[in-house]
Amino acid sequence: MSKGIIQKVAGPLVIAEGMRDANMFDVVRVSEQRLIGEIIEMHGDRASIQVYEETSGLGPGEPVESTGMPLSVELGPGLIGSIYDGIQRPLDEIMRVSGNNLARGVEVPSLNRAKKWQFVPTVSVGDSVTAGDCIGTVKETEIVTQNIMVPNKLSGKVKSIQNGEFTVEETVAVIEDEGGALHEISMMQKWPVRIGRPYRKKLSPDMPLVTGQRVIDTFFPIAKGGVAAVPGPFGSGKTVVQHQLAKWAEADIVVYIGCGERGNEMTDVLNEFPELIDPKTGHSLMERTVLIANTSDMPVAAREASIYTGITIAEYFRDMGYSVALMGDSTSRWAEALREMSGRLEEMPGEEGYPAYLGSRLAQFYERAGKVITMGSEEKEGALSVIGAVSPPGGDISEPVSQATLRIVKVFWGLDSELAYKRHFPAINWLNSYSLYIDTMADWYNETVAPDWMECRHRMMAILQEEAELDEIVKLVGMDALSAPDRIKLEAARSIREDFLHQDAFHEIDTYTPLEKQHLMMLLILAYYDLALEALRSGADVNDLVSLPVRERIGRYKYTPKEKIQDEYKSVLETLEIQINEQIGKGGDL
Repeated sequence: MSKGIIQKVAGPLVIAEGMRDANMFDVVRVSEQRLIGEIIEMHGDRASIQVYEETSGLGPGEPVESTGMPLSVELGPGLIGSIYDGIQRPLDEIMRVSGNNLARGVEVPSLNRAKKWQFVPTVSVGDSVTAGDCIGTVKETEIVTQNIMVPNKLSGKVKSIQNGEFTVEETVAVIEDEGGALHEISMMQKWPVRIGRPYRKKLSPDMPLVTGQRVIDTFFPIAKGGVAAVPGPFGSGKTVVQHQLAKWAEADIVVYIGCGERGNEMTDVLNEFPELIDPKTGHSLMERTVLIANTSDMPVAAREASIYTGITIAEYFRDMGYSVALMGDSTSRWAEALREMSGRLEEMPGEEGYPAYLGSRLAQFYERAGKVITMGSEEKEGALSVIGAVSPPGGDISEPVSQATLRIVKVFWGLDSELAYKRHFPAINWLNSYSLYIDTMADWYNETVAPDWMECRHRMMAILQEEAELDEIVKLVGMDALSAPDRIKLEAARSIREDFLHQDAFHEIDTYTPLEKQHLMMLLILAYYDLALEALRSGADVNDLVSLPVRERIGRYKYTPKEKIQDEYKSVLETLEIQINEQIGKGGDL
């Protein structure tokens, strides 16, 4: 164990001498207060340490002690429903120990050491097991059953295994490896956060992560195991989009990282999530959620670690065969922490002062997402989808963090301040957003939802793009210059925007739209467009077609309860045909 002396303190950066025996990324305890830090640079016996706690009051001459271990997280029963800070310290436990304000140097174990969990073995004495195999299960909440897995790089025969209630540290099984050595297995594993957990094979992302948000599922879907970025200026709804995805996305486990965001936003999450009922299970959403809160007033260095802490916990659940969704809010604040530490290390700055390695660090984070075949003798599929919010200053996505992110991710949901100003939410701009997964998932949509799904999607996108071109003409010479078919096209586009893309996150029915209902909504809007064009050719008046009474019913169809969507669809379609035929009749009379 290496011991050194502080030479210099510069904010969260502490430089210590006498650390020759320490290694890069070792966790260290700084000063008599035993503040947690991590070595991020070595020069001879001089170590640069980023301290994850407030460093005011530290001075030269105080001791530094290396633990000889990299920054690691504890993985095991007790994770679900927990609220951690950026380095996996449980905030509720810290509050019991030190009150409402975080005290420095508090040492609280990440997983509760006293609580006993019911361990149910799934293997017997004499069975051969390999790394990643499940040796038993623990029912952590009503919805989540944790698999207790054989640690990495260990294989052999089960020498003994027990059934009953144990703490996370107690031995539940003993495995004898090929060399005859005995290994005691507890329900808790430790894993270094900066190293991705291994898997056997990465699979192509070919099915969507259904979110119930129409603009996402229909136009810009994210795959299970995919990566998406949500850049947008202040007030454009990034956090609400992420909350909606956390609530409604088809994921078994949600890991939500509040990385450098405002404390009141994180408070909203902490207050709201326990009260929310998971629609799939009927239980509280917290029963499948892990929260990591590292708000903007917490130490800046821990912000950098919080992203890695979150994704390591997410990988752990992925390895059990779960579909996991990770929300990072926001990677811009994380990049600002990188920039601050880089500046204190006196590294050569890159664009806008960010370190030159910003792009590679972002790539290392996002590349840990994916749909995989997990380790172990039984082939299990697990998926980890990552959705990162980006908060570019002034909403300018040409800045380095946004650009580096866009080079990596395959889905871009571009939030638009103009749409937000018009109260159009989600404020995802349909003209500059994109999803590169759409082609690989086209077969899934056509086979699983409806054979004409992709055709409807393409037609609606084409109408929206043509509307943007026609808008330019309208602005120059007015609506009267447009032909009757173009006016109908503008009305269809308005219906797509207002009735389909606009969605109310706080309405009990509109907050989530199943794929079947999304398909029927598309069919109704396109039916109006096709029948109105047909009526025009038969001599109907364009003004009458624009003001058909049935259009209000088409607009209100999104508020139809799930059990009535088919009946209401048929009723609206019949009414539409009747009213269009009436207009054709009037045109014929003329």
